[in-house]
Amino acid sequence: MSIAEIELRTLSGEPATLGGLGCRVLLVVNVASKCGLTPQYAGLERLQQRYGDQGFSVAAFPCDQFAGQEPGTPEEIAQFCSATYGVTFPVFEKIDVNGPNRHPLYAELVTVPDANGEAGDIQWNFEKFLVRGDGAVAARFRPRTEPESPELVELIEKELARS
Repeated sequence: MSIAEIELRTLSGEPATLGGLGCRVLLVVNVASKCGLTPQYAGLERLQQRYGDQGFSVAAFPCDQFAGQEPGTPEEIAQFCSATYGVTFPVFEKIDVNGPNRHPLYAELVTVPDANGEAGDIQWNFEKFLVRGDGAVAARFRPRTEPESPELVELIEKELARS
């Protein structure tokens, strides 16, 4: 099964898939509202605004596995994303990205190596995967890579141009 076809749930509990977003390029990110990296939401939203009309979308997955930094209910998460960062990209249900209850999406994603050739568990909140519309993963970026970093923006633009 392709990553694009894996069953997901939106933050409001509706069934969804990444393929159902109809995007040519996605940036899949595990997020948290009480993390030192939480300000990355602003950069993620700027990417959404900049490339959204070209077939790009951020896809956010709240996760509470890293120091309890996403404790909120779905309603609290939605309110935080909207009120604090004006998020317009899709936010999905809170999931596990590591461990025995790892979501099937992340079971696939963690097999992809980063630029240093390292695959495996998600290191922290805001780890990023650039995914093509067909579900193929183009690249993995570790948490400290800013959403608007030159290497990430260059790859988004390259993938949008080729799709």
